[in-house]
Amino acid sequence: MILRKIQAGTCRSWLSRVSLRQDLCCFSSSVPPQPVPPLAQTLQGYLKALEPLLPPEEINHTRRMVQEFGRHGGLGAQLQEGLVKRSRHTKNWIAPWWVQWAYLESRQPLPVHSNPAISLPRRDYNGWRSQLVFASKLIAAVLDFKAKISTGQLPVEYMREKPLCMELYPLLFSSCRIPGPKHDYIAHHGRSRRSPTHITVVRNYQFFQLDVYNSDGSRMTESQIHGQLLRIRAQSWKTDKEPMGILTSEHRHTWGQAYNRLLRDKLNKESVRLIESGLFVLCLDSPVMRISDEKYASRKAAQVLHGGGTFSNSGNRWFDKTLQFVVGEDGSWGLLYEQATAEGPPIATLLHHILDYCEKPDPKRAPLVPLPMPKKLYFHIDREIKRDIEHAKQNLDILINDLDVNVFNFKVFGKELPKQHKLNPNSFIQVALQLAYYRVHNEVCATCGIISQRMFRGGRTEYVRSPTNQTLKFILAFDDPSVSREAKVQLLREAVDAYSALTDQALKGHGIESHLLGLKLQAIEEGLSIPKIFMDTAYGLATHWKLRTGQVPANTDSVMCFGPLVPDGYAVCYNPQADHVHFSITAFNCCEETHAETLAVTLKDTLCQLQQLLEPTV
Repeated sequence: MILRKIQAGTCRSWLSRVSLRQDLCCFSSSVPPQPVPPLAQTLQGYLKALEPLLPPEEINHTRRMVQEFGRHGGLGAQLQEGLVKRSRHTKNWIAPWWVQWAYLESRQPLPVHSNPAISLPRRDYNGWRSQLVFASKLIAAVLDFKAKISTGQLPVEYMREKPLCMELYPLLFSSCRIPGPKHDYIAHHGRSRRSPTHITVVRNYQFFQLDVYNSDGSRMTESQIHGQLLRIRAQSWKTDKEPMGILTSEHRHTWGQAYNRLLRDKLNKESVRLIESGLFVLCLDSPVMRISDEKYASRKAAQVLHGGGTFSNSGNRWFDKTLQFVVGEDGSWGLLYEQATAEGPPIATLLHHILDYCEKPDPKRAPLVPLPMPKKLYFHIDREIKRDIEHAKQNLDILINDLDVNVFNFKVFGKELPKQHKLNPNSFIQVALQLAYYRVHNEVCATCGIISQRMFRGGRTEYVRSPTNQTLKFILAFDDPSVSREAKVQLLREAVDAYSALTDQALKGHGIESHLLGLKLQAIEEGLSIPKIFMDTAYGLATHWKLRTGQVPANTDSVMCFGPLVPDGYAVCYNPQADHVHFSITAFNCCEETHAETLAVTLKDTLCQLQQLLEPTV
């Protein structure tokens, strides 16, 4: 077993902006190292980012602090030199730190707070028979994708004519996050001498080890897999009273303690290790409760995200696993991934492959060989473990009931409208989000948009900050009747271009968030006190991300969903298609100020008004 600390995130527009070329997959050798940005540039960018968020007197106080930090021969220069040295001796100077800080050291539960879910359009079936047929096809598709990685047939991806680092792909399979007392770590089993050949199937809270390769090493056919899933169904009629998977939804410290108690027993240890080492998890869910069509999309996305609660399908999850595919009896399906190992673009490529594969007929006939029975995984549950499960059930239900999920398809226009006006669609939506937030809350807030850094060796993600000064100017002018339409259009263009410029800067490896984090962690590495600029109230405000945003990387009608980063914030994911945009908005019910539906209604109205601004009807 190889232990690896790795990381992930979501991304910019993906399949539309990334071309696939038929080169052999060379994982990371052809991409350059990630640069350390110039210190003065980052500090200047940080101050500029604070301007729309703070009053002038606070900005002046912070400016003096930043100038002191950045002066020639000062503390900033010393830490910058340390980062440059680090960049010479490591594959990537920031990625391992980012993963550790953003994911592995976080003690919050993985469902809602960390693991993103992708909900896909409902399949045209209803009933368990068709569920198992589709699940068999999905498993075969994922195994086909894995074979492309293993044999070097996966094309290297390119963005803006530059090759991207492909090293995350082999790590998607047979990896699992392991809870620890102070931080977690990643166990990767795929590169051991005997690579795992099984997946884990969960139905009615019961776990099964299903081998998906024949004794000669060939992949099982769809009909073979289907026969094995029928056997699993026959062995899992009753819902087990103790849903073991619920334990993985706990606060990481709590789960770490329960994990150690669980593994004291030999039977439990064997079952847990088989789940952790499996290629991926398949969750066979019971139907999502059917309500109005309008709310069904939100319910479906929530099901993939957290399972719907302890009386629904939440026991059919092992949240620590890197990849979990959810297939419902009612045609709902999706994917849940763990962010310390996976990130948006590779997941999008995998989903694209699955969808293509599902259009093809089963290429192979099943060999007439008897297959071993899928192995049911058993657990010995003592009084302590039973108590741990009860606590986990209560805590997960509280978390689920606190999360407000609003998924909708905006059908008035899609990414073609901003393109026709020579506006970047992603930046256009970001400005629309800022305007909608301002209209609901009468203020702007610290916002992060997540983009990929895979154009660099071992690169993961970076945050693009908003609002900019240009966005604030546009927001203040938009509802002002004294400002002409032409002036508003010009301000909109400036706001969109400003966000695009920040994105371009980050894509060159000159984003400010990773660099600031690196400077802070370099100080800790050198045994120094944390620099004053990171103890400043301005830094706290600037990193209290009330809007967590992500553009879903897909050319299919899928929607990504995850929870807000802060209790009084929102998470907004969007997937722009040519003539429509899929949105998901989440907020916590415990905060009286935030309402996902209110922001959703305001965003729809705002987008329509922006269309009217660009294309006024006579």
